[in-house]
Amino acid sequence: MKILILGASYGSLLSTKLLMAGHDVSLVCLPEEADLINAEGTIVRMTLRGEDEPRLLRSGDFPGNLDAIAPDVADPATYDLIGLAMQEPQFRADPIRALLGRIATSGKPCLSIMNFPPLPYLQRIEGLDVDALRDAFTDASVWDGFDPGCMSLCCPDPQAFRPPEEKLNFLHVGLPTNFKAAAFASEAHTDLLRQLETDIAAVTLDGKDVPVKLRLHQSIFVPLAKWSMLLTGNYRAITPGDPQAIRDAVHGDIETSRAIYAWVDALARDMGADPTDQVPFEKYAKAAENLLKPSSAARAIAAGAKDIERVDKLVQLIAASHDKNLDVVDGIVRLVDSKLEANR
Repeated sequence: MKILILGASYGSLLSTKLLMAGHDVSLVCLPEEADLINAEGTIVRMTLRGEDEPRLLRSGDFPGNLDAIAPDVADPATYDLIGLAMQEPQFRADPIRALLGRIATSGKPCLSIMNFPPLPYLQRIEGLDVDALRDAFTDASVWDGFDPGCMSLCCPDPQAFRPPEEKLNFLHVGLPTNFKAAAFASEAHTDLLRQLETDIAAVTLDGKDVPVKLRLHQSIFVPLAKWSMLLTGNYRAITPGDPQAIRDAVHGDIETSRAIYAWVDALARDMGADPTDQVPFEKYAKAAENLLKPSSAARAIAAGAKDIERVDKLVQLIAASHDKNLDVVDGIVRLVDSKLEANR
């Protein structure tokens, strides 16, 4: 397959898995990134199970072909699948907005690899008033041309970041968990994901299994299990002062963490999720013990960002449509609002 991925940072993790499985990938990114990737490829640092030292997974070592391109030259019609791996505020930039318009017109299946679901994905949830949720988006209008049936969501569970001391083509994977993708409305589009799931699962390195799989789920609510984690840890890494590690946000007040997590889970069930779509709090709390850095949202605000992904506000708005609220969640939203306003 030929796969176009918007975003070369987190997107390089999925692209590496696809390249290892023999598929071709084009990464849409900034000119500086594109020049570096086209000259040197991408490098993902990840530790395999049973090993102590991490491996460097270089794109040039794998059977798939990789290139990096600017958004204005990308032709979605020539690809089998589109991956969306940017932060939600980035999609309003003029070149990306124009590319999104061409993607929508192409009718190609899009797999969003975002914590923040695109509006067309939310339109697939029966009974959800998506018009009431537009204020959570930096610019909801960029999604207006999409067919909801062509949009799916993949929960970006693996924790990965660009180390500041490395080049822009380098990604470190700290928590090599799986991508959990929801099925498309179309069985033909879902079959693409099913094939990728099989191909990625078959990859080995020196006879060893390689972490970070693609797991396909029929329920559209499975990727939303991440919301409980985000509200409990990622957004609470944002404090009135300096950002704190996700571990400290979760374990500093474990009972409040448990209450937030349970409340968001219950809200998802009100929307139609099954308990089997969700991740138990104990499992998340255990994983959070190893999340020793502030979340990307907290780091972005500390660095002066004027906009970030607002899953906190999205959850608050969905809850309001169900006549629900939680004081601590309202407090998170107020704090993030104030921090962003100060940056602006």
